[in-house]
Amino acid sequence: MKSPRRTILLAEDDKNMSFMLRDNLEMAGYSVDVCSDGRSALSYFLKTKYDLCVLDVMLPGKDGFTLAQEIRKLNLQVPIVFLTAKSMKEDRIQGFKIGADDYITKPFSIEEFLLRIEAILKRVYTQPTKADEQFVYSLGSLTCDFSSQQIISGAGVQVLTNKEAKLLKLFCIHLNKVIDRDIIQKAIWEDEGYFVGRSMDVFISRLRKLLKDDPQIALTNIHGVGYKLEIKDTYPATK
Repeated sequence: MKSPRRTILLAEDDKNMSFMLRDNLEMAGYSVDVCSDGRSALSYFLKTKYDLCVLDVMLPGKDGFTLAQEIRKLNLQVPIVFLTAKSMKEDRIQGFKIGADDYITKPFSIEEFLLRIEAILKRVYTQPTKADEQFVYSLGSLTCDFSSQQIISGAGVQVLTNKEAKLLKLFCIHLNKVIDRDIIQKAIWEDEGYFVGRSMDVFISRLRKLLKDDPQIALTNIHGVGYKLEIKDTYPATK
């Protein structure tokens, strides 16, 4: 059985470099999304499940180190590879402290780059994973079908608006993880500020009502930080 294609997020602002890397990665059998700045890269990451992230350190809008720190708040497992023109020891140390799996200094050979990517993916993923976009999520006793924007339960079907579907899918992708308020705002509204924040709070309240058919599902406000969607433990602790 053929293994699924691995998905890679490539954040590189040099057009020639990003074209070359994407072209070679795709010829090697990977599916690649390319972003030219840190903000759009974070937005992509929030909406898609990636098997590996390749981040240039000197990105406009949000540098690679900051981007990696925000990715790590959401996902501790996804491998991160830094690309940089710098060779300073301090930068390498900072990258590894953030949780980088590798650090490649420009210029580099494409053959070495591909071998490093392959080695990291083999090490991290011992079992094949589905690389295709996921549209249906099981959430407790509910089924969230984002292809039709519906929540299906024993009580019936509830239809979601476009914004409600995007927001709920963001929480499903990052189930049981705290998502910062500003990250939610940028991912769904692509903006931030008081009025966007108030709109987000309204949508959170609406989602809670849509999820109320399963009392084990909680959309919790983490004061001063953000929100977390979680499934409560239904089993009592054993003595």
